[in-house]
Amino acid sequence: MALLVAFLVLAAQYESWTSPVAAVMGIPVALLGAMLGCYVMGTPVSIYTQIGIILLVALSAKNGILIVEFARDFRAQGNSIRDAAFQAGHIRLRPILMTSLAFVLGVMPLLFATGAGTGSRVALGAAVVFGMALNTLLATVYIPNFYELMQKLQEKFGKNKGK
Repeated sequence: MALLVAFLVLAAQYESWTSPVAAVMGIPVALLGAMLGCYVMGTPVSIYTQIGIILLVALSAKNGILIVEFARDFRAQGNSIRDAAFQAGHIRLRPILMTSLAFVLGVMPLLFATGAGTGSRVALGAAVVFGMALNTLLATVYIPNFYELMQKLQEKFGKNKGK
């Protein structure tokens, strides 16, 4: 449900069905990381894991939005699709890495929690640490490429479809 809401809000913001697809393509990577984290740490998918997944949807979409928004701006300035995507990925890489690293380091104590409430803390920590780490490593690289693909498809089939 969170993925659908994120996609529909982005579709309304961009007034396009293709740009939001590129922006939310980091979410499956984050979800894969969350499931991998639960497997590695031996925690079940509990309500705490699900809360972490909702958090990952928001943070992954935010990272994708940052890249796609800048790529759209560069494209509107007349750059080629490839140049716009590359420039956006290059300019937004440092802020995305900084915020993601701060987030992962901030929730790291949950991953190594002991004492009362360990199960809930480790379940939440495993999901968000592994999910955000994998999202940061992979999605920041392929979201510009996916934007390029989606923009080429939109420009090829979208505007000239009726002509």
